[in-house]
Amino acid sequence: MKSVAKLIHKTYMSYLPTAFPAHYYGMPDGKIYLVFSRFYEVDYGKTGLEFIFAEHKEFMYDYENDIIVNVDELTEKKPVFKETIDKPAPKIKIIKIKRNLNSYGEAHIHLNQEAQKRKKYA
Repeated sequence: MKSVAKLIHKTYMSYLPTAFPAHYYGMPDGKIYLVFSRFYEVDYGKTGLEFIFAEHKEFMYDYENDIIVNVDELTEKKPVFKETIDKPAPKIKIIKIKRNLNSYGEAHIHLNQEAQKRKKYA
């Protein structure tokens, strides 16, 4: 399967509520999705790892030109640095939480399948 979700930024230390890495992906429909993981309690004293898929509400992604744009400045389309999307108090919307994934690689495959669906309708 060809990769459709483009990895645009990866950080090991982020402003998100996790101690794990965060991956930011540009989608064909212009949205930026982020994937991060965190622990959750399965049972008393037992934890698991869940992967959170969220949409960034402050930035858009020009898929064809590989440019990140601030939503507030869409008319001017001034590109921003990729590191800018990882900021304090980000405005994100959690889309999905998956507990049956084992790695960021599996999370990327899942996100890529979603991107394939979006590309057909974009």
